Amino acid sequence: MQRLLLLGLNHSTAPLDVRERLAFSAPQRLEALAALRAKHPGCEAVLINTCNRVELYVAKPVHERPRHEDLYQFFAECGGLEPPELTNCFYAKSGRDAIEHLFAVASSLDSMVIGETQILGQVRDAYDAARDAGAAGGTLNPLFQRAIAVGKQVMSETKITEGRLSVGSVAVDCAGRIFDHYNDKTVLCVGAGKMATLVLQSFHALKPGRLLVCNRDHAKAQALAVRFGGVAVPFEKLADHLTAADVVVTSTGAQHPIITRREFEPLRRARRYRPIFFIDIALPRDVDAAVGEIENVYLYNLDDLQQVVAATHSHRGEAVEQARRIVNDQVERYVSWTRVRELGPMIDKLYQRHHELAREEVDRIVNKLPDISAIERQHLEELARRIVNKLLHDPVKTLRESDSPHALGQTYLHAMEKLFQLDENAEKRSEEGDDHEAAR
Repeated sequence: MQRLLLLGLNHSTAPLDVRERLAFSAPQRLEALAALRAKHPGCEAVLINTCNRVELYVAKPVHERPRHEDLYQFFAECGGLEPPELTNCFYAKSGRDAIEHLFAVASSLDSMVIGETQILGQVRDAYDAARDAGAAGGTLNPLFQRAIAVGKQVMSETKITEGRLSVGSVAVDCAGRIFDHYNDKTVLCVGAGKMATLVLQSFHALKPGRLLVCNRDHAKAQALAVRFGGVAVPFEKLADHLTAADVVVTSTGAQHPIITRREFEPLRRARRYRPIFFIDIALPRDVDAAVGEIENVYLYNLDDLQQVVAATHSHRGEAVEQARRIVNDQVERYVSWTRVRELGPMIDKLYQRHHELAREEVDRIVNKLPDISAIERQHLEELARRIVNKLLHDPVKTLRESDSPHALGQTYLHAMEKLFQLDENAEKRSEEGDDHEAAR
């Protein structure tokens, strides 16, 4: 019997400086999963890591570790933090609550930009990485497969993605407070990932005077430049490009800021102190926060964009409510399916355990009756079998016919194990009970 745990943080619970310290690259994610499972070999794990969330889903035997406190320690070690620093940043869920949260995440209902489709791919990538690494098993495989299916259903059956806000559209709106036209402006994109592409797409629609794409991998920069009618420029001359730019979009995988106040300050004179708008959507951040303190420099990071997005979500309430109804329905169905899946083997184990005990007692009595006939032994065995079936009939019927998906959670299954001694230590306890009875 498995217990499902979730420990995570997102854009609404943790500040950017905490999120960036817990940002995992693809190799780091695999290393983290391997380290967790090396310490807790019996667990399954999937680690979702995006610019706006870090979530660890774990399935483990009920009586074993890790527990939530172990997962706090795991994240603290990964980010070089103390567990108390994380207490107010994380949400901890288990069982049904964790299932409901994952389905909402995959459906973009928990995203900074509700209705964005990128999160579904990120959930799939996290699951694929865990599965390929052997970290997802009998509990997390069906859970994540269902979550991905629910996300697709929400995207296809609701209008949640229509007219949706995006990080790019919000960034354009913010830039509009600084620049009233773009035909003489230079837009510089540093980085060539998915997030940068989304923002660049929004600015491309404004038809800027020049569009520059800068990336350490020049081939990627070239591909993005061709797509948006821009020019690929060398990363090594970033200072020159910053001097020319009016709008800078940054989204690299650098672990430390690539644009600092010390480096940008000397460029101001060459820029003739023109205003410049930075959109830093990287995690960890690409632009040092101190750069935003410079006169005529306007710096927006993920948290700044989130505040703008949050103020404009209300008009999409109907689509959101429809999506939530789908998620709730699918949670009910999945919990019911899980209940039946876990209940079947438990009932089989229950009958097997008690029929074994009955046979043992029949053998004990038969050994005390040396003159008993074969037919009499059969009658005793039939009597024992019928007594067991009658004793178990009502509780098993109640469990099987329960209509409520809440009636049989992990706690209930755990209680069955304890009440009927179905766990792996039952045989040992039974033997100890026999010895105690013999001693009496």
